[in-house]
Amino acid sequence: MGDMQRAQAERIILHVDMDSFFASVEVQKNPALSGLPVVVGSDPKGGTGRGVVCTCSYEAREYGIRSAMPISEAYVRCPEAVYLPVRHALYSEVSADIMQAIRPFADVFAQVSVDEAYCDISSCGSYAAAAVIGKEIKDLIKNRQNITCSVGIGPNKIIAKIASDFRKPDGMSIVQSNEAVAFLAPLPVRKIPGIGKKAEERLASLSIATAGDLAEADPRLLRTVLGKWGVLMHERANGIDDTPVVGREGRKSIGKEHTFPEDVTDRELLDRTLSSLAGEVCRRLHKDKGRCRTVTVKIRYQGFITRTKAMSFSHATDRDDLIERTAKSLMLPLLTTTPVRLIGISVSGLERREAGQMTLDAF
Repeated sequence: MGDMQRAQAERIILHVDMDSFFASVEVQKNPALSGLPVVVGSDPKGGTGRGVVCTCSYEAREYGIRSAMPISEAYVRCPEAVYLPVRHALYSEVSADIMQAIRPFADVFAQVSVDEAYCDISSCGSYAAAAVIGKEIKDLIKNRQNITCSVGIGPNKIIAKIASDFRKPDGMSIVQSNEAVAFLAPLPVRKIPGIGKKAEERLASLSIATAGDLAEADPRLLRTVLGKWGVLMHERANGIDDTPVVGREGRKSIGKEHTFPEDVTDRELLDRTLSSLAGEVCRRLHKDKGRCRTVTVKIRYQGFITRTKAMSFSHATDRDDLIERTAKSLMLPLLTTTPVRLIGISVSGLERREAGQMTLDAF
């Protein structure tokens, strides 16, 4: 697909959200907890605790327990639940592993919390292909960490986020652009990101209870009730959101990918393409006066199965030949008889080389 074709292609955004993440990780680490009401948060102290629930398993939700609920109330609702302290280090470790694994699926990747991320997957070209990617992400997370996630796919971030919550847990919902308004219409206004309890009450005073009601309301009236956010909420209720997926600032990597117009098995073409991509990455690295410690290659086969392979150096380098040679050695075992749709290369662990500074490569 050429650059102009890609620019004209419909945007396809995937939102992945782990199901009851903290509790799911605890159950995964201790299978004896499976099927039990598990509450992660403050010590309930027999019902006198002053903290709150961070998250809970779906079994605990059957008792009416919810995130941010006072832990004392949770205890009253279900004193026999398993109450566990928050283990941020453990959850961060599991999150990092998951995010690193799903990042290669995205043209642009943005982790927005410990348990959710957006993937711009527009280059896949169709919602049918996006569904394959969504299923593969779900299977990957399940196989890798034995926890489930829910996936939403849509033409923008708002639709994708709402869709990921639509069939929790372990669900996947796909909403195309021409389905967005109908999909949103029956949902409570609280399902629109940005509308909290107070805004819900103000809208209720105007007999606006659903996203459909909000979509049909006069934007001028909404502005008087919700201020400057009124117009934005009206747009969201109509399925409108032009916010791009943007990688977190400060991410230290430089990468380049190429999607072939048709799936490829020609090894020489793949080799030439990888050389070209490596050259472009190196030019950008030199332009930034940088050096890298890690080279990563990415390959996406027919059927959208994606694999990555990386290697780190003992010291940072900016040598074109070393980076290209490393990329080719990493790519070689990934080349099979399966046709290839996309290949890419990235360098990370970047360091800025100051003027006049020499690298170990010089010796």
